[in-house]
Amino acid sequence: MKERITNIGLVGGGPYCVEYLDKYALGTSRIGYHSTRIVAVAEKDDQSPGIIHAKSLNIPTVRDYHELYNPRYKIDLIIMLTREKSVLEEISKTHPNDIQILPFEIFEFLWKNIYVVEKELDNRTREMATVLNNIPDIIVAITPELDIVEVNHSFLAYVGRTRDEVIGRKCYEILEKKSQFCEICQRTCPSNEFLRKKQSNPRTDRIQIGKDGKRRYLDGIVHPVIDKEGEISRYIKISRDVTRLKTEQKKETLHLEKLVEERTKELQDTYTILLHQDKMSSLGKLSAAVVHEINNPIAGILNLILLMKRINEEESPSKSTIEQFNHYLSLMETETKRISRIVSNLLAFSRQSKEEVNHLDFNELIEKTLIINSNLIRINNIEIKKKLPAELPLLLGTEDQLQQVLFNLMSNAIESMESTEQKQLTIETHYSLSENQIHVSFTDTGIGIPKKNLLKLYEPFFTTKKKGKGVGLGLSLVYGIIERHHGQIKVKSKLNKYTTFKICLPLYDVTNEMQNREK
Repeated sequence: MKERITNIGLVGGGPYCVEYLDKYALGTSRIGYHSTRIVAVAEKDDQSPGIIHAKSLNIPTVRDYHELYNPRYKIDLIIMLTREKSVLEEISKTHPNDIQILPFEIFEFLWKNIYVVEKELDNRTREMATVLNNIPDIIVAITPELDIVEVNHSFLAYVGRTRDEVIGRKCYEILEKKSQFCEICQRTCPSNEFLRKKQSNPRTDRIQIGKDGKRRYLDGIVHPVIDKEGEISRYIKISRDVTRLKTEQKKETLHLEKLVEERTKELQDTYTILLHQDKMSSLGKLSAAVVHEINNPIAGILNLILLMKRINEEESPSKSTIEQFNHYLSLMETETKRISRIVSNLLAFSRQSKEEVNHLDFNELIEKTLIINSNLIRINNIEIKKKLPAELPLLLGTEDQLQQVLFNLMSNAIESMESTEQKQLTIETHYSLSENQIHVSFTDTGIGIPKKNLLKLYEPFFTTKKKGKGVGLGLSLVYGIIERHHGQIKVKSKLNKYTTFKICLPLYDVTNEMQNREK
C-alpha cells in the first residue's frame, strides 16, 4: 500500500504551537500508512513563542495566514491553535476547497485526551519496564522474523550488551553470535520449534555460550503474543540461567560417585577373596568339560586313522578306497576344526593380556569374517543377505576381540540352520545418531531358542548344543567382549522361526577404561 502524507499548516504561535512543534515537528509522524508533516506556521506576532520555536526548527513562518493558501506549501489541513473566532470565520470563508480546517475547540479536546492517554500509557510502560527489569529471569521479545524488539536488564547482563546494541538485531546474532540462521539454530533453538508448531513449548534445557565464552545452561519456555487478527505478532522467551545449579548437582553427583566407588572397591576386595576360593572349583569343572569335549573328536580322529591303516594293509588302494579315504579325511578335518574352535574359545575366555585399540571399519570386519566362514557357508547352503551402509563411521576397539564376536555369532547362526529348509542369514549395520552408537544385527532362520534359555545364554558352560558340539563358552566370551567395549547385546527369538542377536557399541574412546579393567 502506498504511503499517504498530509501536509499541515498551523495558525497561532501561542503555547499550544510550542507543544505541538515539540511533539511532531522533528521528522514525520506516522500512523500505519498515514504520515503527517508540518510545512508552515502563521502568526502576525514575530516574537510569539511559537514563531520563535518554528524558526529554530527551520520551519517556514508567515505573518498572514492567507499565505498558507499558496500552492507551494501544498497544505492539506490547517489546524487552528488560536481562540480568535474572527480568524476561524475568515479562514472558513476564504480557504480553498481542497484544504481542510480543524477548529481550535476540536483540537484542544483531542490534544487534552491524547495527553491523558499518552501519560497513562507512559506510566503503564514504566510500570511494566520496572517489573520486567526486576525479574531475575532472562526475558526477550522477538518477532516471527527473529528480530529483537524488547529485552529486560537480566537479558542485557547475560549477553553483555547495551539496549541500543540488541534492539532490532536478529536473535541468533546476539545469542548464538552467528551472522545467519544456521543448522545449530534449526536443530536446538526452542524458538524455531515454536515457530513450526505455533504453540508454547514445554520447559526445555538448552546450552549456550555466555559473554565470558563459557558454556551456560538455560532453562526456559516460549510464549506467543496474539494480535487482534489472531496472528502471532511476536513471542516472549523467558529463560533462567541454571549453570550454578547444574554445577552444584554435578559436584554432588561426583561426591556420590566417589562414595559408590569406595564402597564398590570394598565389595570388590571381598569378591576377590570369594573368587579365589571358587577358582579351584571352577577350574575342576572347566578341566573336566575341556577333556570331555576334546577327547571325543580326538578319539574319533584316532579311530578313523586306525581304520584307514587297517584297510590299507588288507587291500591295495582302489578308486572306491580312495573315495572312502577322502570322506574319512573330510571328517577328520571337521573334527580338527572343532578342536581348534574349542581351544580358541578357551584361550580368548581366559586371556588377560592387553590388546591394541584402533579405529575399525565394522563393515570391513564383517566382510573379513564372511570370508573366514565361506567354506562353512557354502557347505551348509546358507544365503547371506547384507545391509551394510557405506557411510558407517569408524569404531574404536580391539580388532581381534570384535572379530571373535562376529565369528561366534555367525557360526552359531549357521549351526542353528543345519536342520531347517530355509537357510538365510541377514547381517545389518546401522549408525544411530541420537545414541551415537553402531548397531549390528545377525538374524537367522534357524530353530530358535526356547524362552526359558534366553536368560542363561551368556553363562559360562551353558549350551543348548548337542553333546560334543561345544563347551558353552562362545556367547559368554561374546558378552564379555561387548561389555569391555561398554556396549550391549540383545537377543530376540521365536521357535522354528528366527533368532536375532543385536550388539550396540558406543563411538568414543574406550582405551583407558579397557586398560584399567585389564590391570
